[in-house]
Amino acid sequence: MQKKHNQWQKLAFLSLLALLLFIAAPIHAQEDNPGPKFGIKGGANLSQLYINQPNVEDENMKVGYHFGLFGKIPVTDFLAIQPELLYTNTGAKVTYGGSDLANLLGIEEGEVRFNLNYIQVPIALVGNLGAFKIHAGPYVSYLVGANVKDLKSADLNSNDITDLNADNFNRMDYGLMGGIGVDINKFMIGARYNYGLRKVGASGIAGTLTNDSRNSVAQVYIGFGF
Repeated sequence: MQKKHNQWQKLAFLSLLALLLFIAAPIHAQEDNPGPKFGIKGGANLSQLYINQPNVEDENMKVGYHFGLFGKIPVTDFLAIQPELLYTNTGAKVTYGGSDLANLLGIEEGEVRFNLNYIQVPIALVGNLGAFKIHAGPYVSYLVGANVKDLKSADLNSNDITDLNADNFNRMDYGLMGGIGVDINKFMIGARYNYGLRKVGASGIAGTLTNDSRNSVAQVYIGFGF
């Protein structure tokens, strides 16, 4: 099941990249590296946790969002550094089963929705390839809020699972990201993938629910430079 979800997310992300390439094909770059640029960006997140836990019956991507600021600092005609400051919403929708969960964790059989909100600082090395920009680099995030809901299949009411909050999850997250983008005058569009290297859940109930899961987020975005 985990492998199937992983394949679907990779397929979705590759499809987004293919669409981006199709849109950008007729566009020609005005300059290899136009100089320092600052602006705003935002877009959609398709996130997943890939929880490897015996009581997980199904897991689906969660649609979230991100927005914030970016700066582009040229290093050479072909390379630039792009630091960003983003607010990003990640998580997953997970269906748990088994009576032991109800007894141990205080949730009923059904879907649990994880909403994790981070302040994220990606630092991308940007390669200029004509109209295309290749992004790669590390990121570090700080968890500012967590909202976990137990969506009961019986009555479809949404309820908090005990008292889970940001303190039940690891506050710091870090990982690697990469993607491709296109600059069109003052606008940019792109797609990016973030892979977390630290476990999401801390000890206790959150750790049991998520096991050793890490953030996995595909993003599409649009930005405007000043």
